[in-house]
Amino acid sequence: MGRKPEGKAEKAFKRIGKKIDELLADLKEAGSHAEGEYSDRIEELKKSGNKLKDEFSNFKEKHQDRIDEVETNLRRAGDDLKSAFNSAFKKEK
Repeated sequence: MGRKPEGKAEKAFKRIGKKIDELLADLKEAGSHAEGEYSDRIEELKKSGNKLKDEFSNFKEKHQDRIDEVETNLRRAGDDLKSAFNSAFKKEK
């Protein structure tokens, strides 16, 4: 089976990582004074981000069976809804 599409959490983690990278680039441009001033905060943000990633991964791993079940049921419900709309608005020939 192929790789599953990214969820909202994964996308949010990527956005956070990109923002941190942008902040680092801005700090390098601002010079060593600003970099020293914000380096502790940046390290704290990186650690927090990594901790959140780990916690989310552990949660997903621990509850993967339930997540798969919900995903299957949502797909089935979506297919049923699509069929209902197609039947309701089917053009007669």
